[in-house]
Formats: sequence, structure tokens, C-alpha cells
Amino acid sequence: MSEKLSISDSSLDAQKAWIENYQFGPRIIEVGKVISIGDGIVWIEGLPSASIDEVVYLEDGSRAMVFHLTEKLIGAILLEQTGRLSAGMLAENASRKLSIPTGDGLIGRIIDPLGVPLDGKQTPVCDSSMPLEAKSPPIIARDFVRNPLLSGNKIIDTLIPIGKGQRQLLIGDNGLGKSSLAMDVVVNQKDKNVLCIYVLIAQKRSSVVRTIELLTNSGALNYSVIVVAEATSLAGLQYLAPFAGCAIAEFWMNQGRDTLIIYDDLSAHANSYRELSLLLRRPPGREAFPADIFFLHSRLLERSTKLASKYGAGSMTALPIIETKEGEIASYIPTNLISITDGQIYFSSKNFSAGFLPAIDITRSVSRVGGKAQPPEIKKEAGRMKLDYLQFLELEVFTRFGARLEASVQKKIQRGQRLRELLKQERLRPLSFIQQLAWLLAFNRGLFDQFEPSKVRQKQAELLNFVSSYAGSALDAVVDWAKEQAITLDQSVPHE
Repeated sequence: MSEKLSISDSSLDAQKAWIENYQFGPRIIEVGKVISIGDGIVWIEGLPSASIDEVVYLEDGSRAMVFHLTEKLIGAILLEQTGRLSAGMLAENASRKLSIPTGDGLIGRIIDPLGVPLDGKQTPVCDSSMPLEAKSPPIIARDFVRNPLLSGNKIIDTLIPIGKGQRQLLIGDNGLGKSSLAMDVVVNQKDKNVLCIYVLIAQKRSSVVRTIELLTNSGALNYSVIVVAEATSLAGLQYLAPFAGCAIAEFWMNQGRDTLIIYDDLSAHANSYRELSLLLRRPPGREAFPADIFFLHSRLLERSTKLASKYGAGSMTALPIIETKEGEIASYIPTNLISITDGQIYFSSKNFSAGFLPAIDITRSVSRVGGKAQPPEIKKEAGRMKLDYLQFLELEVFTRFGARLEASVQKKIQRGQRLRELLKQERLRPLSFIQQLAWLLAFNRGLFDQFEPSKVRQKQAELLNFVSSYAGSALDAVVDWAKEQAITLDQSVPHE
């Protein structure tokens, strides 16, 4: 049985070589028997030497992974299942952990968590493979996060900056634009030498198709890999999907390259792990999740880091997505991930309803890396913008009561209203570095103060179009455009 199972798991060339080199002789193998099957779980009797996370081959050609050990039985999660699988079949332990092919052959491909192509093309040609489960880099192998990963989004790049190697959580209710923002960040990595891995976990097929079409039409698939475990796939594949994507990114990170990985989303991942754990009769804990749910996500996200130059100086930036219910961020899984990550970008239904898109709540969003991973020019111009904007939100409350305000306070409110308009951004409209710097320079020097709030975005769009084709510096572009508009700029340096 061992030889048959090996053939089913090999390529055609490997099969021919195995047949040519085969030698008859007695062999001693360890064989178990399938006791029961159901809901993606296989209970196996025998195989006393099997250990956690090892691959098990079943007689019909199905594959499973050891996930739970009892005194007499092995609980395994199905990875591949044929229609012939039934109780009583034999099982053999492969005595190896699960791995996935890695390398540049995956770029532009759509695969499942086992590396099987889903795009109708041939199997990717990869010279290397990486284990799905691996230890995170030790402290001595890590470096400080100091290089910016530009998202192209006005709010993020100016107020909540992300650095290469950071883990920034995208959190909010369903339908508020978390996935849209993540795709915008991927699209903005074009020509920036950042390889992207987008992991879709338990998503509907319509959502999967929409994501693939968007990344393909924008050209982002040319430097990306999409790992898909649909909602209809086995729960075991949904559980393994983020680890597969992480292994692919880890391979490139160890080569000294910069990577970005999106986990969309870890709520579905936690639910699939809960489902498997309950089916395997593990004791439930809070909200019926198993006790090690925190360790599950921490060991995944801790693999994202910035490596020291001695270890290649590569980086893996993670943007995990988590869904809340009715804006409740204090529930079990969201609080776990907030404590694991280096900051969060919170999406508010209130902002979404008010038309402030992307619906990022700046008051609840934070980056624990902050200005350390921000371009110096943008950091200087952004200055105290976030604090000023938060003060504006507090002052704006008084205007609802019809109170008479001092002229200085009224000026701050009007300036904050214009800034709120300037921070709005449409999908798939990422800004380049010079465009980001240009609108900041223009705002700090009062260019937009001379327009009504309703016309601010139109003037900003005109400025950005002018800057995109300008050959000089951002400041020169702002000055020249202001001359064309007959606008007087305030040349005073913005306070820091």
C-alpha cells in the first residue's frame, strides 16, 4: 500500500523514476484503519507513531492531517476527499509535515492552500517548498520597523502610517470597505518591489471572483499570489489557508525581499478552527472557541516582521482583517488580535453612513510604529494634523447647539471641515508619494482655505492631476499651480 500511496502524491516524472528504480523486497509499514468520517473529520484507529500535523494517506487517494490525538484514536482533518472514502479503509502515516511549493513560479497564480492551481493553468513550477507551520523569527533576527509601506491612501499615509514588517489590523463591521482598502493597498504596490499575497478565507465564490477580477484588471496580479479557500471548501483547507499564504511570503522574506500579506478575514478563520475543534471534541471555552485560539493567531502573525540585515533584511507586512458585530471591538476575537498586532485601522458605520469614505474612524485608529516608518517629508508636513483634526471633531459638537463661537474657534472648525473633505478618497485611486506631499503642502499653506468646503475636493483633484505630470518638486508644483489659479499661498512653515 505504501507504494501506491506514494505514486498518487507524485508528479508523472517522479512516478516513472519510481517504477524504474523499484526493487522487490519485504517492507514493514504501519497501517491504521478509518473508523468514521463526517464533516471533514476522519477518526483513525492505529498508527501509534503518528504525531500532530503529520500527513496521512488514505486508501482511496484522500489526504488528511493529524490534528488531535487520543489514547486509542487519531483525529485528522481532511485535505482532499474522494467520493469513495468510507469507513474501514486503510490509512498510512507519511511521517512528514505539510508543506507548500514556493518560489517565483507562484507569481500571478491563484492556488488553494495545498498549492493546487485554481486558475485552469498548469501546476506552478517551483524549486522550493516551505512548511505551513514554522517558528517565528527570534528577536535577534529582527530589526526595527523603519521603512514606510505606502498605501496610497490619504488617511493612512499621513495619520496612521504603516511600515514594512508591521502588523496592522483592519477592523470593523461587515460591508464597510475593509477588503476594498486592502485591495487598494495591494494595487498601490505596483513598481515598488513588494510581492503581495492575498488570502481569501471562507469567502463566497462571488466575492472571490470579484477580488480576482479587480486585482487582474488593475495589473496587481502581476506581482501577487492569491490563496483561496472558498466557503464551500473543506474546513481543514479554510484553517490552513492563512498558514499557506504566510509560508509563501516567508520564503521571499528569507530571500531579502519585501512582501505584503492580506488575511481576509481572520474571523472566518477563527470560526473554521472552532468548528474543527468542536467536531474533534475539544473542550470549548469562551464563545465556544477552544482555549488555544489566541495562540493560533499569535503564532501566525508573529511570523510577520522586518529581518535584520544579517538575515537578509527582508520583510513581511501583514494586514489581517477582522469583522465586528455592531461595532463591538471588545468581543473575544477582536480583542485578541488588537493585542497581537501593532495597531488597528477602525472602520465606522457612522462614517460610512455620512459618506466619509473610506469609513476610517481616526479617533479609534492607531499605529504603534507611527512616524518612525513615515517618509520625513510627509511626517514634517503632517505634523500635528491628527491632533488638530481630533480637536476639530470636539469643537464641531458645539456648533450643533447654535452656540456663538470666537473667530479663532470658527476658523479652526472651517479648516477642519475642509480637511475632512480632503481626506475622502475613491476606490482604486491611490496617490503617489509626490501627490501625497503636494496636497499636504497646499493644505498647510492655506491653498484650500480660499474655497468653499463643497469645492475643496474638486480643487484637490485638479492639483493632483497637475502634480502627476509635473517634472519638478512637489512644492514647486504647488506654487506653480497656485499661480495658475491666482491663489496666494501662506509660506509659513507648519507647526510640528
